[in-house]
Amino acid sequence: MKAFKSHGSYNPWLFFALALGISWFFWMWIIIKGWNVWEFPAVVFGALGLFGPALAEIALIFFHHGKDSGRDYLQRVIDVRRIKPGWYAVIFLSFPVIHLLAIAFSLKSGMPDFEKLTSLLSNPASLVPYLFYILLFGPLPEELGWRGYALDGLQVRFGALTSSLLLGVVWALWHVPLFFIKGTFQHDVLKIGTVDFWTYILGPVVISVLFTWIYNNNRRSTLSAILFHFMINLTAELLPLNTTGRIYSFLFILAYAAVVVAFWGARSLTENKGMENFKKFFGRGTYPHELSFVLEMPFRRFVL
Repeated sequence: MKAFKSHGSYNPWLFFALALGISWFFWMWIIIKGWNVWEFPAVVFGALGLFGPALAEIALIFFHHGKDSGRDYLQRVIDVRRIKPGWYAVIFLSFPVIHLLAIAFSLKSGMPDFEKLTSLLSNPASLVPYLFYILLFGPLPEELGWRGYALDGLQVRFGALTSSLLLGVVWALWHVPLFFIKGTFQHDVLKIGTVDFWTYILGPVVISVLFTWIYNNNRRSTLSAILFHFMINLTAELLPLNTTGRIYSFLFILAYAAVVVAFWGARSLTENKGMENFKKFFGRGTYPHELSFVLEMPFRRFVL
């Protein structure tokens, strides 16, 4: 993982401790006091908690790293040229397609309520403030930390797949207090211990693979991760799913991630040998030893 050697000083474990500590500290008071997150002062504490990953990253970059690291960090956030043109389709279309498929497969269990989408279409002037709100409270502060700081530090030590899963577990744990805060989607709709709870908690672990895939293939662009996270949240708002739909969505995401790992390789998620493997499997004159790539797939043990 030569691309990450210069970031060996990035300490993902210290970042995780700070990010979870900051966020959980602010959210803890809302839970203890029994406040609704949309009431004052809970709304302030709730917002500060959302910025935990960003605050942790800023502190570490400022106190533990030099100007070169800070310059590289900023470039990865603002440099649009890092994102290859074809990848914009992956970033902006992946989750709308997944949600539309999930809705189609779950129609028998009821049609979702597209209230937010209808409201925005009837009042276009509210679209820009709404999009800014979606970006500011979630994708931007989270990805400045998760992918902007922690992912490089992990990939110095582990392969891309392992790093993705480790980051995904921490990312999932970070969300857990939200299930105990009145007024949040997690508390009011999903609820702790339900099927919705488990699809929501397991989701970040699998989705992290897709984030790393996009990030690594676009010159470590934090901006690509911010935009991808933005589309995930926006799609969830405009194309909401019922419980059955969430199950289908999780399965589609799991299949998507499995294909990505199989085609791009678990080590870096950038070595696209998918067509080569495809031709070996379906082409003429294939010898048994040429199918050995199947044994290298990280998901084979789950199949066995």
